[in-house]
Amino acid sequence: MLSRISHTQLLRYAGLFTWAMVGIPLLLASASVPSQNTIERLAAEQNFRWWLIAYQAFGIGYWLVTRALGLRRPRWYDLVLLLVLTASAIAVCHFSGSGLGGILLLVLAGVLPWLLPLAVGIPWLVLQHLALIPIFMVQGFKAGEAVLQAMLFVGYSSFTFITALVARHQAQAREEQRRLNNELRATRALLAESTRLSERMRISRDLHDLLGHHLTALSLNLEVASHLSDGRVQEHVRQAHTLAKLLLTDVREAVSQLREDGAVDMSTALRTLTEGVLEPTIHLQMQEPFLVDDPEQANVLLRCAQEIITNTLRHAQADNLWLSLGRDGGTITLTARDDGRGSDQHRPGNGLRGMRERLAQHGGTVAVATAPGRGFSLDLTLPLEKPA
Repeated sequence: MLSRISHTQLLRYAGLFTWAMVGIPLLLASASVPSQNTIERLAAEQNFRWWLIAYQAFGIGYWLVTRALGLRRPRWYDLVLLLVLTASAIAVCHFSGSGLGGILLLVLAGVLPWLLPLAVGIPWLVLQHLALIPIFMVQGFKAGEAVLQAMLFVGYSSFTFITALVARHQAQAREEQRRLNNELRATRALLAESTRLSERMRISRDLHDLLGHHLTALSLNLEVASHLSDGRVQEHVRQAHTLAKLLLTDVREAVSQLREDGAVDMSTALRTLTEGVLEPTIHLQMQEPFLVDDPEQANVLLRCAQEIITNTLRHAQADNLWLSLGRDGGTITLTARDDGRGSDQHRPGNGLRGMRERLAQHGGTVAVATAPGRGFSLDLTLPLEKPA
């Protein structure tokens, strides 16, 4: 059963379990409010009320921030939730008069590597514990003892932080491996289609050059024999001549059919390429089957689609990617659009330059459109007829 639960789900459930255990002292405190002194009782009730609010805020915030952990890129509201979680944990420590908030900060340390870059996550980890020092001093610790207490929590949280960081790197490595495996499978599917096409072309050429040639020669010889023979022999020669003509016609039809059906189906390769990509969500639109006569052109389209997906994963910070493959007259069109951050100054990298070069070899073009906050779009065209 545990094998079916991902790293992020285990982290989420473990954090929620620890949060629930931290609530046990809260229940005990609710039954031990002092009753002999009115002022003390009111102060204890007020602290208990804020303690309860901070505790509940941490639980709700942790549930929300880990809801899609590792399945999408961090958003601005994740940073807000992190601030709420940190403030709630510190508030629990203050109003409870204990170190329970440090335990909640330890839980929070397991989330930081998933939502923040390492250069931000480490300072955040340290600073949130330094905020506990004045609270420990108010609780009766001396300055040195308060610092030591905070550093102990830093040590515990650092172990959790590193463990979560390793889990995140492993998850990213698995996603990269899945993406590369999809690319390999798509290439293999395209290679199988190309091999099938090449084999059909070879068989059609052999049928035309060998069997067609011999049948033509046989038909001519039977035509001559029909003029040199007479009687019943001539009748049989003419029947053989007719059968030879029919057989030659069947061979020519078979050769024509082999040549006409010899096209690469792009739909299988592209479907394979997009499988398993968790983010962004890829919306693929095309006719199925989508047949391309030239294997080289099919390979160009597959490589361009592969580069588009890779660039979107690495740079766009998009939730969705729309890919559309179609025909416009004598041209194949591949349109890509995402809802990522876009850019005001587009500078083509090696991937886009590679696409331009691949398409240019077959007379194709690439048009780019982008703007800040409006995503990135590409319009690729590939003529069916090769340039002279």
